[in-house]
Amino acid sequence: MEFQNKVIDEALQGSATVLEPKNLEGRKVYIESYGCQMNFSDSEIVASILTEKGYVTTKNLEEADVVLVNTCSIRDKAEQTVRQRLTVFNKEKKKKPELIIGVLGCMAERLKTQLLEEERIVDIVVGPDAYRDLPNLVAQVDEGKRAVNVILSKEETYADISPVRLLSNGVTAFISITRGCDNMCTFCVVPFTRGRERSRNPESIINEAKDLFSKGFREVTLLGQNVDSYLWYGEDGLKKNYENLSEEEKAQSVTFAQLMEKVALISPQLRVRFSTSHPKDITDEFLEIMAKYDNICKYIHLPVQSGNNRILELMNRGYTREWYMNRIDKIKEIMPDCAISSDIISGFCSETEEEHQDTLAMMDYVKYDFGYMFNYSERPNTLAQRKYKDDVPQEVKSRRLAEIIAKQNKHSLERNKAYVGKTFEVLVEKKSKRSDAELAGRTSQNTVVVFPKENYKIGDYVTVFIENCTGGTLLGKAVN
Repeated sequence: MEFQNKVIDEALQGSATVLEPKNLEGRKVYIESYGCQMNFSDSEIVASILTEKGYVTTKNLEEADVVLVNTCSIRDKAEQTVRQRLTVFNKEKKKKPELIIGVLGCMAERLKTQLLEEERIVDIVVGPDAYRDLPNLVAQVDEGKRAVNVILSKEETYADISPVRLLSNGVTAFISITRGCDNMCTFCVVPFTRGRERSRNPESIINEAKDLFSKGFREVTLLGQNVDSYLWYGEDGLKKNYENLSEEEKAQSVTFAQLMEKVALISPQLRVRFSTSHPKDITDEFLEIMAKYDNICKYIHLPVQSGNNRILELMNRGYTREWYMNRIDKIKEIMPDCAISSDIISGFCSETEEEHQDTLAMMDYVKYDFGYMFNYSERPNTLAQRKYKDDVPQEVKSRRLAEIIAKQNKHSLERNKAYVGKTFEVLVEKKSKRSDAELAGRTSQNTVVVFPKENYKIGDYVTVFIENCTGGTLLGKAVN
């Protein structure tokens, strides 16, 4: 991959707009985020970098001086959504020519200068590892230039930056613990848009979690493309193979299981979640740590993608159907009350009807509490796009996806019905969407619970008896 760091001068392209350099103090930035939790976490880092330079964040597009869109490239639909928003922002720019529009994240990294040079619909393009350069890039635009920095780093983790909690409910927060990915699944653009995997210094993670708890937050989610492979050794956060370390090196290292335990020990009143796990890397040691601490939430997102071995091999997932089922069995053995969710792709290259049935059978075996289900979307420059033919007709993909969704809806309702008649500790996160007289929160298993407000408030832990349910929500009442 060719990494670039250059500024494109509009004057050389015949449409220069020379702007006077501006005072940054009080300048307003509007940020929208799309895609995974990591993107939302990154937007908080961006907000922190800019506020340190005098910017003020705003939720009002009309009053913004700078508009930034943090983007996702995992599926074509995600990119089309961003393009639609860029159309809206450019209409705003016609009314307010000095408005600066920037694209951040994975879509910026994938398309690089295309958005600047060919489409000319943005002023700034910034990859996930170049957010520290944003103030400088905005200054370049102020001088009548368009700017881009999409250099990927082997070291950047933003460990020293305290994120500005955008749209925070004051109760839950994300903490990034790794960046990038080394797995190279054939359908995925993440290794190309986020670079090599590297882990963040554990001390900075613990300090951030402690700071959040001291400010009243009661739940943190540790984030990474593959949290299970977190490994810190010495001063180098680059991923290493734990098995290849010497005994002395192992004694000085911090694994994901050890990191989770350190965060859990901050306080029993601080819930800890994590996302996302990879089936090939989740260990018995980690599951034992999960089971040991009540404040480590009993919920694992474990993407299967397909239930068929040939398709898993084509996807380069690094595990078999049997391995995945073994991990599921171990989770249920160690933590019978643990909820499990998954990602599933319908209609991957050359998938047969029989192989599709293997996926449905896997769903019956696990009975996921939740599911994130999609048609296969060919992404440019991935190995699957270069090597395999996207040959499953769209109508077949859609029909298979409908079958997957129907089965998941059945399982979600079945799992929720099993919770009726039981009591759960619920962390209140917000008012219910349907009534201000009700509150909503989640159980340790990540299931949403709605119950009458009474005298409780956001941030409280409330014991709730479950009286009824829908496929997505538990309904109950608070009990002493």
